[in-house]
Amino acid sequence: MSQRYKIVIEYDGTDLLGWQKQLDGPSVQEYLEKAIYGFLQQTTEVYGAGRTDAGVHALAQVAHFDLEFPVDEFRIREAMNAHLRTMEAPVSVLDVEAVSDDFNARFSAKGRSYIYRITNRRAPLVLDKNRSWWVYVPLDVEKMREGAKFLLGNHDFSSFRAAKCQAKSPIKTLDKIDIEQTDENITFYVEARSFLHHQVRNMVGTLKMVGDGHLEPEDVKKILESKDRTKAGPTAPAQGLYLSKIMY
Repeated sequence: MSQRYKIVIEYDGTDLLGWQKQLDGPSVQEYLEKAIYGFLQQTTEVYGAGRTDAGVHALAQVAHFDLEFPVDEFRIREAMNAHLRTMEAPVSVLDVEAVSDDFNARFSAKGRSYIYRITNRRAPLVLDKNRSWWVYVPLDVEKMREGAKFLLGNHDFSSFRAAKCQAKSPIKTLDKIDIEQTDENITFYVEARSFLHHQVRNMVGTLKMVGDGHLEPEDVKKILESKDRTKAGPTAPAQGLYLSKIMY
């Protein structure tokens, strides 16, 4: 009798091509499937709650997979991590839980949280080189907060949508966008049921332009209402983005 399992994973996306299996390089999905095969010699597909891009990190990505027979949850976690270490994969399984067959990591999710990190200082990054966006010009965080308020709620987010986005509709509801500053560290906390491709990074790229004075806070409202991607700011680098939580 088969059994479905939910897993929580963290990973450093620096050297990964993202969540989804690729022909030309390593991915989170590929590493996890290889770990399961190494443990049980079972070929199974691992389904993630969100398809993070190359270079994007995760603090608590969620995925599910089916095994041909029940296996102890602790044993699965320990064995998968052992195989991931052997492969030198930048991926770790934090938790394993047996779930019912109707659980789906992606479609059962009720919300997703992301964190985006900016380090605002003159000196280049060393320790956080691949884990934060280095912005050396001074940023006005209060103005960025003013601009961010226009993004809250239900809107057509076409201005912040990647050209290759496969979502059926550009209309999304942004439940939270908070910006906190501690010394040189500026952190965005963003929540929604789901996001368009590159939506968070495009919003951050636009708000950075508010912070450095290229845009005024009110311009964010105009950009949103234009429904035109060319009016918004650049896509913020992948290395500052973290998938932080999936809500069920």
